[in-house]
Amino acid sequence: MTGPAVTGAASTGPAATGSTVGIGWRPEIAGYVAALPGLRFTEVVAESIHLAHPPGLLMDLVERGVRVVPHGVRLSLGGAEPVDDARAAHLARCAELLRAPLVSEHIAFVRAGGVEAGHLLPVPRTREAVDAVVANVRRTQAALGGVTLALEPIAALFDWPGPELTEAQFLTEILDRTGCALLLDVANVYANARNRGEDPTGLLDALPLERIAYVHVAGGAEHDGFYHDTHTDTTPPEVLDLVKELCARTVPPALMLERDGHYPPAAELTRELDALSAAAGLPRITVPA
Repeated sequence: MTGPAVTGAASTGPAATGSTVGIGWRPEIAGYVAALPGLRFTEVVAESIHLAHPPGLLMDLVERGVRVVPHGVRLSLGGAEPVDDARAAHLARCAELLRAPLVSEHIAFVRAGGVEAGHLLPVPRTREAVDAVVANVRRTQAALGGVTLALEPIAALFDWPGPELTEAQFLTEILDRTGCALLLDVANVYANARNRGEDPTGLLDALPLERIAYVHVAGGAEHDGFYHDTHTDTTPPEVLDLVKELCARTVPPALMLERDGHYPPAAELTRELDALSAAAGLPRITVPA
């Protein structure tokens, strides 16, 4: 299965409209995002959208034909408890509002026993955990109707003991059993490999890259011997090198820069977007086509 392209209303794969670069929509940089002349794709955190009063600048993008993908952060697909139906329904309504045939969420858990962690926490790589994720994904898919769900493996500072599956095996089994697409975060691949002392290209080669719906790219920083996927730092050269490795293996429908907090001046954001475009071998979206 190949995930639907995120660019263009009628596209069904990368070849339909060509791959592109985008940036995550955040209120703090909404004006910058709106002014990008080549923008065809963005992503918004679903939980930040008030359905009765959606941001005007975001809806303007929808009206001009920019593909806007709702990105969930609170479903807790990896939790032992069933997905909250109200949260799944909100994600579905966001997709309807934004005319999005694709939404995304994380393979992670964020709550247990009624306690909200406030963070994306890793799931044990066991077959029992696979069953729990699959059950929650299917519950979410029922709420979404015909909207495709893309799943994102997270960056983690630790692994649970006693794994029964490698990261690639764990992810592939979930995708195979649910029919979901893959939201591949290259920065997460880099962070996990670095913190485990592994080669990130080895993980790339083990993943089902043909199922990519789109790609996240973000910055991070090292603290106390661990690499943290911060989304507040500039994308490092090592992550851009991994983007090059990915694009040498496949043509992702879209690659998206994530920035969350500590937003730099517009000129710096432009340099970072242009660096991502260069690494992926794609046209710059910061200049008119």
